[in-house]
Amino acid sequence: MYRTIIEIINAQHASDGAGVKLKRAIGGPALQKFDPFLMLDEFKSDQKDDYIAGFPAHPHRGFETVTYMLAGKMQHQDHLGNQGLLQAGDVQWMTAARGIIHSEMPQQEEGLMHGFQLWLNLPSSNKLDDPEYQDIAAAKIPQIKHSKFTARVVAGTLRIDQTATKGYIQKRVTEPLIADVMITANEALVVQTEPSHRVYIYAYDGELSIAERTLKQHQIAVLGEGDEIKINASAGAKFLLLSGKPLGEPIAHWGPFVMNNHNEIEQAINQYRAGTLTD
Repeated sequence: MYRTIIEIINAQHASDGAGVKLKRAIGGPALQKFDPFLMLDEFKSDQKDDYIAGFPAHPHRGFETVTYMLAGKMQHQDHLGNQGLLQAGDVQWMTAARGIIHSEMPQQEEGLMHGFQLWLNLPSSNKLDDPEYQDIAAAKIPQIKHSKFTARVVAGTLRIDQTATKGYIQKRVTEPLIADVMITANEALVVQTEPSHRVYIYAYDGELSIAERTLKQHQIAVLGEGDEIKINASAGAKFLLLSGKPLGEPIAHWGPFVMNNHNEIEQAINQYRAGTLTD
């Protein structure tokens, strides 16, 4: 059964870090509908004032962050001593879990900065695990090149027209699929999906159609139930395909902390102020 679009949401202009301008496609009070995803930001500008202040040191607890760069240079540093330079095509996968303090700062003073940051929830049983961090070089991310489409598969397994491609990241608790897909003009793709998973599509260049509904640039589609998606693009399009196993747990969210209830949020805030968040 083909999935259909049940809701289309426009990405909203937002600012984060020390004033980085971005578009927020996932975020705000309606997080349950995006379970297990918590946030999707797209940052894109060739004006340095839109990004140069970056994201100075700040904490996280209770979830994972995935940063995917399309253009520009961004350096990660954290309290564990990890450092990494993200460039075009690179991915950073960070599991904040019980606590991490990190910064993400531009390593350029001019030119285009373009990328995405995705927040992926953790179940209550894993929210206080040890934090983890890894950089994934662009060359390590599996790519598919076809006359109808090209794709880069960051996580999970992408199944298009009966062809399966495994992404670099596997065996995460929420079983995420994260793929960057470009569909050729006047082509149609059939994407197989796990029936029990939630599926979302964010169009970041051009527009596409699913079951006769059009998804325009900077819009995200919440898809209904099914095991396949048929995607058409008359003029070609680029989009992020996101899928994951919903956790079905309460979500308590305050700034950089995502837990299951308000008391856990208060504990995180108090521990951060006391300097014990990462202990």
